Amino acid sequence: MVDITANIAGLKLKNPTILASGILGVTKDSLKYAVQNGAGACIIKSISREERKGHNAPNMHAIEGGFMNAVGYSNPGLEKAKEEFQNLKEVGAPVIASIIGQDADEFGYMAEKFLSDEFAAVEAVLSCPHTPGYGTLAGQGTPQATEEITKKVRSKTKLPLFIKISPESQPIGEIARAAEAAGADAITAVNTMGPGIHLDIYARKPVLHFGRGGVSGPALRPIAVRCISDIYQSVKIPIIGCGGVTTGRDAIEMFMVGASTVQIGTGVYYRGPEVFQLVCDEIKAFMEEEGFKDIKEMVGVANN
Repeated sequence: MVDITANIAGLKLKNPTILASGILGVTKDSLKYAVQNGAGACIIKSISREERKGHNAPNMHAIEGGFMNAVGYSNPGLEKAKEEFQNLKEVGAPVIASIIGQDADEFGYMAEKFLSDEFAAVEAVLSCPHTPGYGTLAGQGTPQATEEITKKVRSKTKLPLFIKISPESQPIGEIARAAEAAGADAITAVNTMGPGIHLDIYARKPVLHFGRGGVSGPALRPIAVRCISDIYQSVKIPIIGCGGVTTGRDAIEMFMVGASTVQIGTGVYYRGPEVFQLVCDEIKAFMEEEGFKDIKEMVGVANN
């Protein structure tokens, strides 16, 4: 028997897989669907103060090593999202809010006005690479901006606070330290990398309507693993691994460099919504084969 339960900043999960923001997290029913397929927790699609249409289609495109996306934070806005995400105990697993803002004050407003005790935690996203006014395009990937935004959100909520950072923000350990010093309870590493461009060589223009987008999937995973390793050696708070997790082996790799849990996004496209249960089964099989009794035994072993 092996134990695959997980604990991230006091949040207890039946298993270490978390539905990443932006994938299946548009409605409460979609969260339920992810949990029914084995997700240990869910993160809703990122919510902004006002409704956002996002970028025009095509806004997602498969490439050789994964996906590119430039969705542009399409969401219904704060008020409609509050109506949708009620009675969250019905989901069957912890539900984590995801908030965005154009500056620290807007992040603080979102934390104060949107978050309720129905949410188990909140993830503040400082790292989108393809939406003007937000994330890295708004300069939120610096230690100074990270500290300012984290402090503002921390002052407005008592929920466990996760800060999602960019693989492009280097040295990434400094970004994580800034978040930790400002009151973050965990680091989510990482968001998509880029932006990148993929051309339709016959049309002589980018495939994505916005022109460029973030890169996710297997192409991102080695970068994410290195980022997690750097962060693990820089902070004491836990790390949520994110970026290209499709199999149990991928999750275990992130555990071994320092992640305590993992988010799955693009993996849903590759293996279907049952990816959560499949990954858990593969983690269990590896642990039994290698003699691990608890996931915590694997965390950081490759950095020792």
